[in-house]
Amino acid sequence: MENKEMLIVDDLMNQIKQKRIQPGEKFPSENALAEMYKVPRMTVRNAFNTLEERGFIQSSQGKGRFLKGKSVQIKLPLTGDTSFTEKMEQMGYDLQTKNVLFKKIGYNQSVFNRLHASENDNVYQVVRLRYINGEIIAIHYSFVKESTVPNIIEEGPEILSMFRFYRQQGIKKFTSSKSILSVTFPTLEEQQLLECKSMIPLIVVETDCTDKETNQILEYTKILYRSDTFKYDISTIP
Repeated sequence: MENKEMLIVDDLMNQIKQKRIQPGEKFPSENALAEMYKVPRMTVRNAFNTLEERGFIQSSQGKGRFLKGKSVQIKLPLTGDTSFTEKMEQMGYDLQTKNVLFKKIGYNQSVFNRLHASENDNVYQVVRLRYINGEIIAIHYSFVKESTVPNIIEEGPEILSMFRFYRQQGIKKFTSSKSILSVTFPTLEEQQLLECKSMIPLIVVETDCTDKETNQILEYTKILYRSDTFKYDISTIP
């Protein structure tokens, strides 16, 4: 990125952080900013495009560019013995879940190791989209071993909550060893699922789920949370 573009991006970001530009407020036109910064109009347009890729700007054809509305804050528990669905419902969020993919996966050393699976084991992936207040908040990947969860083939395409599914199989108590938190950017497929741009940072939470009575690992879970529409209050409450 050209230095002048970066200076404009940094200046507008500072104005956003200092709340000199409010959520929903319209940005000055490209011409006005080009004159203000003494740069070509294309330089300003490129700076706007960068901010839009980062998820700060919403464009409206014929009306201009606006600062996106205030992010919804979500309390995000990382540990406990209840599912994501149950936690969100307990805290009063308007949660909807859509099962978008169920498939057998090829050998993946990282996933198989987390499940204590051999190369000959059948491992399946359940992919769900999570919505809060009608907006997509996350992609939820669950990986399970068929030998551990025999009914997964029949039930997998319809599962919305893994914990509820496990309870139907007679498993009542759950625990997890730890949760790992990191940041990534979406792949093209994830951009399409999350309806976001390529430069939107995603918060990644990786964990496992274990049958508390048998100490058998039931699943490895990876959740990708959008950071442009939601803010997260990270906690360890049960």
